[in-house]
Amino acid sequence: MNERINKWLDMSREELDEIYRNAEAGAIPRGEMRGTAIVAGSRGARLYARFARLFAWQGKVFDLFPPDYQQGVLINKVSMFSLTFIVAKVYRDASWMDGKETIVIDYSRTSLVAKKIRDEIREVEPGIYLGKVWWGKTRILDFALSARED
Repeated sequence: MNERINKWLDMSREELDEIYRNAEAGAIPRGEMRGTAIVAGSRGARLYARFARLFAWQGKVFDLFPPDYQQGVLINKVSMFSLTFIVAKVYRDASWMDGKETIVIDYSRTSLVAKKIRDEIREVEPGIYLGKVWWGKTRILDFALSARED
């Protein structure tokens, strides 16, 4: 696991929010991104992250549309078999957290299962993204995406 993401597992929700607020939207990811679920402020954050990676969610695969690469779709990798499932639209918009530009992962028009879910991500460093998961207008979880296998 990336060293930065490893540190995020020990942080509070407020600390992660500060990192997110200080980051720019950055480049929309391309291709396969490894995911890490973050239950911020939890003593069991590392255990939850491992459990989620093994049995629930491994990451996202981004497919961008040319020529501007500013929008596209993604598919989540889920289950211990890394099945590709649950499609979302990807585009730039204002963050529900602070109104600044973010990369939105929108399931509202593409998935019955995740219809109420909206993810937002920002690139904290090249290839490393911090994300927020919204259920309706309620934020429920943090996550990280990494292009690297460290």
